[in-house]
Amino acid sequence: MIPRTRPAWQTGGWQQQLAEALGDPEELIRRLALDPGLLPAARAAATAFGLKVPEAYLGRIRPGDPHDPLLRQVLPLGAELEPAAGYVADPLGENKAMPVPGLLHKYRGRALLVVTGACPIHCRYCFRRHFPYAEANPSRQEWSTAIHWLGMNPEVHEVLLSGGDPLSLPDPKLAMLARRLAAIPHLRRLRIHTRMPVVVPDRVTAELIAWFTGTRLQPIMVLHCNHPRELDAGVSAALGRLREAGVTLLNQAVLLRGVNDATDTLAELSEALFAAGVLPYYLHLLDPVAGAAHFEVPVDRARQLHTGIRDRLPGYLVPRLVVERPDAPAKLPL
Repeated sequence: MIPRTRPAWQTGGWQQQLAEALGDPEELIRRLALDPGLLPAARAAATAFGLKVPEAYLGRIRPGDPHDPLLRQVLPLGAELEPAAGYVADPLGENKAMPVPGLLHKYRGRALLVVTGACPIHCRYCFRRHFPYAEANPSRQEWSTAIHWLGMNPEVHEVLLSGGDPLSLPDPKLAMLARRLAAIPHLRRLRIHTRMPVVVPDRVTAELIAWFTGTRLQPIMVLHCNHPRELDAGVSAALGRLREAGVTLLNQAVLLRGVNDATDTLAELSEALFAAGVLPYYLHLLDPVAGAAHFEVPVDRARQLHTGIRDRLPGYLVPRLVVERPDAPAKLPL
């Protein structure tokens, strides 16, 4: 019997939770007791880039607080529709870095597969909010073209699964892909970039752990967590299951104005991540994607914040402050 105190959304599996994610700006504003005056701009911005928030994440947002750092990551704002110099649809030049559809090869020794355009949550600063998922779809032929390319390029030792969020796909499909990748002799590591365990922790199932750790490839999961309040007890438990199975857990955060641009917040995030078994890895400057300029933190301020956490924390808790540029051979430290 399910305890009566358990939220209704937790009675369904992760796929049901994704299907029932909130997508109506009016409902979001009503549920969180926000000013109805926010609605016209939210509707307009959501027309350009849809709203999507699962209940598991919605429950961590403080009602009545328009400045809540978790709300700020998901609430569509009119500022998204204002053009800003230097903010473009493809800020990282990904469209020209695809030797075959959906496979990005920018950095030596590794390649990235965009396995789906689906995400459990629509982050308003997403650098792929304009990505041509319909055209760059490597799954149309069960990834055969991308897998053939990987097999013909022995200098690639690591494959990253990205999206969208790769964990939006069902486990049997991902297990099949993992087996095909493991059959390529020169591949050594399989890395998943995901926000799913943070926003829908029920996604960390026994089936997921079985296929992810069940090949010869070393499993690495890079999470995307930006604020310590995203790490509640359910998320920590899910991460614990992954850690106990031998998955290396890293985190990439994005420095966002109004979300985590404070030394105390960043230090608390690193402490909370490490307590959950996750190593802080990167702190990214915002990618200049069209619609996200209102999240920008200036470089000088970013350096000040990074110095602040470096002075406060042991070295292993200090993420590297980096920026990603088109055509650069690697992410650039600041």
